Amino acid sequence: MPRTSHWIIRSLSHVDVILLVLVLLLLGISLAVVTSASGESPARITGHLVNIALALGVMVVMANVPPHLLSKVGPPLYAVGIVLLVGVALFGEIRNGARRWLDLGFMAFQPSELLKLALPLMLAWYFQRNEGGLRTKHFFVAGALLAMPFLLILRQPDLGTALLIGASGFYLLFFAGLPWKVIVGGGALGAASLPVVWGLMHDYQRQRILTLLDPSSDPLGAGYHIIQSTIAIGSGGLFGKGWMQGTQNQLDFIPERTTDFIYAVFGEEFGYVGAVLLVALYLAVVARGLLIAARAPTLFGRLMAATVSLNLFTYVFVNMGMVSGILPVVGVPLPLMSYGGTALLTLLLGIGILMSVATHRQLNKS
Repeated sequence: MPRTSHWIIRSLSHVDVILLVLVLLLLGISLAVVTSASGESPARITGHLVNIALALGVMVVMANVPPHLLSKVGPPLYAVGIVLLVGVALFGEIRNGARRWLDLGFMAFQPSELLKLALPLMLAWYFQRNEGGLRTKHFFVAGALLAMPFLLILRQPDLGTALLIGASGFYLLFFAGLPWKVIVGGGALGAASLPVVWGLMHDYQRQRILTLLDPSSDPLGAGYHIIQSTIAIGSGGLFGKGWMQGTQNQLDFIPERTTDFIYAVFGEEFGYVGAVLLVALYLAVVARGLLIAARAPTLFGRLMAATVSLNLFTYVFVNMGMVSGILPVVGVPLPLMSYGGTALLTLLLGIGILMSVATHRQLNKS
């Protein structure tokens, strides 16, 4: 028994208290909103609690893995991810016109979720290994490592996940020292190629962008999600209608309200003041992550902590923009709020890496 207590205390010593408090606050809000959005469904509430408990356990385990061991996981994890993406392209299960899942018999697995973590680990390992003599060729190699999963996921098609993984890779290249002339040149090339990209997009992807510009053009079809979510957020007013009192939510007008559109439920029930406090909590997590990155003693730790932090910011920005009607609907859950085990597990894996970088820095210093 004393040994068990000692092991628990030693494991918890690697948990960053500030990050833990912020994450628990967000998960507490999430539980309340999922309860309301699901109509107090026991299955949803229990499932969410189980997901939270498992993800928190994984976060603590990850916090105890030293960064130098994490860096060694990058290449094999990336290789497995690429193989699985090729497997999806050849044998994947098709749902709603997209080939994104592998049927494992007991569950359907989406390998693109694995790449959200494997790609930053791989790139950070690569730059750490070449830290002493980074040249232009190293950024070309890193660009190729980024392009492979990006193109495979884009082919599924899953534009939202491909763009998020592309953003993740760009953050890492930027913090590794990608020259500004390459960034500016790439941006200009990207802008110039937009007409070509538009021509290559699927019909439903073009429809999403057109719907963003004019949701009322198809109010019962493509524009339904945006119209209902903006009505819900707008009707919340300054202080909201109160927990479990949102009419748009309770009358089932908001689609996918426990997952991608949970922010519409939150906005209706807690209003503008609640939304400001929620954004403040997210910004506090991002700020804490960037502070950990600035204090990290190794290039790998700095790159991973900064990339994980900006990834969280990007996911929050894209989801809130999507639900508020300023970005196209791309199917991105709200971090630490939406119901869903895989996304929550991936996010808390990233938070665990932040904690590992923070606490092992302190050990190295002492």
